[in-house]
Amino acid sequence: MILLIHHDSGSMTTIIVGFTAIALYCATGFLLAFSLYKRSQSPVSRGQLIALGMAATLLHAFELQEGLFTSQGLNLGFFNAFSLFSWLIALLVLMAALSKPIENLGIMVFPLAAISIALEMLFPSQHLLLLEKAPPGLQAHILISVLAYSLLSIAAVQSILLWVQDRQLRSKHPGGFIRALPPLQTMETLLFQLIGVGFILQSISLISGAVFLENLFAQHLAHKTVLSIIAWLVFAVLLWGRWHFGWRGRTAIRWTLSGAVALMLAYFGSKLVLELVLHR
Repeated sequence: MILLIHHDSGSMTTIIVGFTAIALYCATGFLLAFSLYKRSQSPVSRGQLIALGMAATLLHAFELQEGLFTSQGLNLGFFNAFSLFSWLIALLVLMAALSKPIENLGIMVFPLAAISIALEMLFPSQHLLLLEKAPPGLQAHILISVLAYSLLSIAAVQSILLWVQDRQLRSKHPGGFIRALPPLQTMETLLFQLIGVGFILQSISLISGAVFLENLFAQHLAHKTVLSIIAWLVFAVLLWGRWHFGWRGRTAIRWTLSGAVALMLAYFGSKLVLELVLHR
């Protein structure tokens, strides 16, 4: 059951925390970019960059929970949902960076997270989901869907970075940007690891949705369901092509971005129309 109600602005403490998180995200993104192009002159270490990013995500989590968890239920209004996804993506990137060389994805991920906080504070809205009345299976479906979307979004960012790396290598004039990144083969391996895990989670999400939702093709779910299935098919073809034909490079990048766009439209496209255009 979903209700729409008016959302009050947050406390001054929440606003201060939000602006601090924005500043830390921007600082981390800038330092990552600076480190890529000026590796020998980097003012901070890799560990310090990760720690700075973690501090930003902790403050983001505090700011987010103030608007996300209400006495009436879970607030998944458009900008709250955008902030939630961007926070989870940033957190997953930082956690993965502890063991894999993917912290440079933060160049795109952290500014996006900063923007999501600003939009959430500037344009408060509510779309309440009463989770206490939802069965555990439906709650698990929501959690798995969020994780799948976040991982596949990270894969999309990874593919963009891979495209830039591939283009510079083809130009035969690699700069500091390329020298600071892992080898192309390592980047591709990381990309398909992200896609593989995200694809498994998305498969579970679609199956659990079919089991626990009354009608996946109801009017308010039809576009989301169709686009999610299209995205699933795109990633399925990509993984099959990788396994059978060794797809890589630009082919893998195009398929990854196509699937990510379909998935983004599945959630945020339908949510944008329903909440901000139709006010439903």
